[in-house]
Amino acid sequence: MTRAHLLQPVHDALEAFSHGTLSASALSTTARAQTDLLAALPPRYAEVLHGLLDRLESSALFSEESCSFSQKDLVDSLRMWVEKARAAIA
Repeated sequence: MTRAHLLQPVHDALEAFSHGTLSASALSTTARAQTDLLAALPPRYAEVLHGLLDRLESSALFSEESCSFSQKDLVDSLRMWVEKARAAIA
């Protein structure tokens, strides 16, 4: 049995955020709360995830034009993180 189910809350929160039904803060809180997932992955995954979430939270404080972090690029990076994490725990 794989542990891919551990990724579902992060995946669902990311999709909700990308559809505008969840805030960046709520996405970040959900992702950071997945301690079982982060424990199942190599430590570098947590570092990368936290860095992406920090940038996403910062980008939410500013309009797209005034922030150096593109929310679209960050969402794409988070999606890539989910896929790589899925492969790592499969």
